Amino acid sequence: MNAEPTPPNLLVRPGSVTPFDRGNGVRTLPYVGVWNCASATLTTGVTAFEVGTGLPLHTHNVEETVLLLEGRATVTMGEETFAIEPGTSTWVPAGVPHRFVNSGDTVMRIFWVYGGLHVTRTICATGETFAHLSDGDRGGITLSG
Repeated sequence: MNAEPTPPNLLVRPGSVTPFDRGNGVRTLPYVGVWNCASATLTTGVTAFEVGTGLPLHTHNVEETVLLLEGRATVTMGEETFAIEPGTSTWVPAGVPHRFVNSGDTVMRIFWVYGGLHVTRTICATGETFAHLSDGDRGGITLSG
């Protein structure tokens, strides 16, 4: 067996991923993206949300699909809000406001895939745009009761 694949193939092992702390109990494990695979045409990772946390309503410059792996979530897509359970997936086109909030009593974990390598996040309330997982993209929020 080989230890590592021949480039451009990529094998991301759990111990090789540096967590990205989004703030207030929201942490991301970036898997595939500009940081490790310049030839990729997508960006992937997992984000964990502690109880009562989420991200502000935002848009991206690319499409996004999310799979809820663990916990309970409230997801907003456009003008609609849904309660979802593990195994539920979502898809939103570029430019559609959306957000995930941990509405359960345990950690919520999502696997996400962006349809592009150069991803931005625009916060709807402020209009600020940041490169995905940059220093400016630390928008974890704690929700009040």
